Amino acid sequence: MTTYKVGYLIGSLAKQSINRKLAKALIRLAPETLKFTEISFSDLPLYSYDYDDDYPEVARTFKAAIKGSDAILFVTPEYNRSIPGGLKNAIDWASRPYGTNAFTRKPSAVIGTSPGPIGTALAQQSLRSVLGFCNSPQMNAVEAYIQFTPGMITDHGEITVESTEAFLRTYMKEFHDFIARVRLALPPED
Repeated sequence: MTTYKVGYLIGSLAKQSINRKLAKALIRLAPETLKFTEISFSDLPLYSYDYDDDYPEVARTFKAAIKGSDAILFVTPEYNRSIPGGLKNAIDWASRPYGTNAFTRKPSAVIGTSPGPIGTALAQQSLRSVLGFCNSPQMNAVEAYIQFTPGMITDHGEITVESTEAFLRTYMKEFHDFIARVRLALPPED
């Protein structure tokens, strides 16, 4: 089986984010053929087209990490019924200037957790709209809206609820299969 490089973005900038815990759990449950690298966006300035002629080094590095990944996994909380501003800013950096969108033909998946009963359903819908515009093929099924409960994920990324662990293992297997299908149908452009 082919090994794929998966870049992952955690929508929250908080060091103790429950979505960071979820990301750690997802990596533990993923097939061995997925190799993960976190792509941090915490040091990006606010995007403006004034930068388009001379991207700062931090933005060039960020964009190169997106381009160098075979797929992108977004693990995000929901802020005010949408995605966090920092995540949207990062997507803007990676997709600009016009004609240099790093997400084009890049398989992606969206997941997140929240203490609320609908998980991150509205944030995910908002993010899917943005990724659709960025021409990123998205894994639309299996959808995953995880309600976080205290103790559900340990600091080491272990899931303590057996049914949640089984579901997330399936989610990551489906993500692997989705990446393989997209990469076959839409080989990366050079």
